[in-house]
Amino acid sequence: MKEPREPTTQIPLLDLKAQYHTIRDEVRQAIDEVLESQHFILGPAVRRFEEEAASFLQCRATIGVASGSDALLLSLMALGIGSGDAVVVPPFTFFSTASAITRVGATPIFVDIDPESCLIDLKALAAIVDGRCQPHPKGPGLLEKKSHLQVKAILPVHLFGQSCPMGALLPLTEKYHLWIIEDVAQAFGAWVSLPDGVSKAAGTVGGVGCFSFFPSKILGGVGDGGLVATNHSELAEKIRMLRVHGQNSKYHHQLLGINSRLDSIQAAVLSVKLRYIERWCAERIERARLYQDLFAATGLVGDRIIGLPSLGTGKSHVFNYYVVRVQRRDELRGYLAEHGIQTEVYYPLPLHLQPSFAQLGYHTGDLPNAELVSSQVLALPMYPELAPKGQEVVVQKIVDFYRQ
Repeated sequence: MKEPREPTTQIPLLDLKAQYHTIRDEVRQAIDEVLESQHFILGPAVRRFEEEAASFLQCRATIGVASGSDALLLSLMALGIGSGDAVVVPPFTFFSTASAITRVGATPIFVDIDPESCLIDLKALAAIVDGRCQPHPKGPGLLEKKSHLQVKAILPVHLFGQSCPMGALLPLTEKYHLWIIEDVAQAFGAWVSLPDGVSKAAGTVGGVGCFSFFPSKILGGVGDGGLVATNHSELAEKIRMLRVHGQNSKYHHQLLGINSRLDSIQAAVLSVKLRYIERWCAERIERARLYQDLFAATGLVGDRIIGLPSLGTGKSHVFNYYVVRVQRRDELRGYLAEHGIQTEVYYPLPLHLQPSFAQLGYHTGDLPNAELVSSQVLALPMYPELAPKGQEVVVQKIVDFYRQ
């Protein structure tokens, strides 16, 4: 008896081949130039990309590193966060957001999310910080004395391409002199509106912004890569040293760092893709708008389809992923797979319930919004080359599932 064949994917979650075909000649030329130069690590291509990224983000400096995870780790190291310190972070995010905190010896304090946006809940955040901290004019807020921990930073996550409301977060961090470490792994190209009417690129509002160039990201490389953005010259210089074992000149090590360098081929490819990032973000927003219109016409929103992502304003959401919240999520996902539609779940288990964080003492029910959302979220196909007909098929199959 023959084994049943896996269904053929007709509409992928992401089609990197389609993107590559539009820029193939430029990418190959850029890679060939690196091969001809034989400068593979922190060479001219990396310096050029760092300058271009800083110009795009409108910040003072960017530092290329080996991955988004390392961008977080190096930022924490540069800020001197370690044993005895605490960092407040949402539990609904990729693992490295919180694991970087524990890797430097600090303790993550998880705060619940807003179930509509899936971003950090500012009211819950304020309640935790106000309840645990006392104003401190020259340093970080102090946790309850019995805990022997100091809150040093808040680590908001610009999730799925949507920027956090940084303007509302700033007064809290200023009150207690806390650092902001922005996780911008999924939101390169997103912008934040501040109360004074100024807009800034996500990742440039806090002390440091941490980006990932994993291939599935809006700005993705041909392998791993990451970036730290900052407007603090001293932090930038410290991170540059930390990424090369703390070296400030050859074989002279001022700090204890790690090996985390962006290679030149990644930088060359990223420079090519950076030229298209504005267009790609606009096209993602267009596809999100079409999804909204198609779903609105189904009559299922607010019922079987619990919630749709907000379109935001301007480029406050650039849709690295288009994530809906639905009933019977796992059954729907299986049905879509049977009909050749690829989906993904970001994220099925919030971090405070992960076995690796069991020592922190969190239990089911402690952060109910994150726990509920993790059982509802489903990422649908989203990429600039996605055809409207494909989106129509995705939505129709979802309608078929709920009406069968």
